[in-house]
Amino acid sequence: MTAELVRGQNHTLPQTRLEIRVSAGTPVVAGATLGDERGTVRGVEWIAHPGSPQLPGLEVSQQAAADHRLAVDLEALPAGAHRVTVLLALPVGAGGPARFGAVPAPFVAVTGLDGAEIATFTLTGLDAESAVSALELYRRQDAWKVRAVGQGYAGGLAEMLADQGVAEATGLAGSIQEAVTRGLARSVA
Repeated sequence: MTAELVRGQNHTLPQTRLEIRVSAGTPVVAGATLGDERGTVRGVEWIAHPGSPQLPGLEVSQQAAADHRLAVDLEALPAGAHRVTVLLALPVGAGGPARFGAVPAPFVAVTGLDGAEIATFTLTGLDAESAVSALELYRRQDAWKVRAVGQGYAGGLAEMLADQGVAEATGLAGSIQEAVTRGLARSVA
């Protein structure tokens, strides 16, 4: 049975090999960060994004698209990783919307490899935000759970990355948006 989550709610994950599906109705950039016990990202090597789409146990789409599939293997994550945060951002300068309040609410589903939905979350209530921490997978007492986050950032990708402790957030956000704008990589949607 699928758990339909609301902001702040969590649900136990029955397996560790997962797919996260994002449907946004408009092109968005999807990425993910790995966090330690406190949720802090240790550095750029713990961020999967279109310019660097693979980490051990994690793979994200390589460009902006309305639909994304992120592959996650929680057992293959680097030692010390206790959290995976799924990030969504609107592409900058692509002629599209500049805020999530102007687009349909993004929908995120955590599924097993067989496609069966485990948990879903619709990101409602966004307005001026151009980036959002959609959900997180986190380890608590040797069990993995999913939490619906829905935390938006009007300051965009740079503000969101800085909030997770990334020291070079502004430069990295610019590089990610530049990679998307130039279309450096293929879509895997």
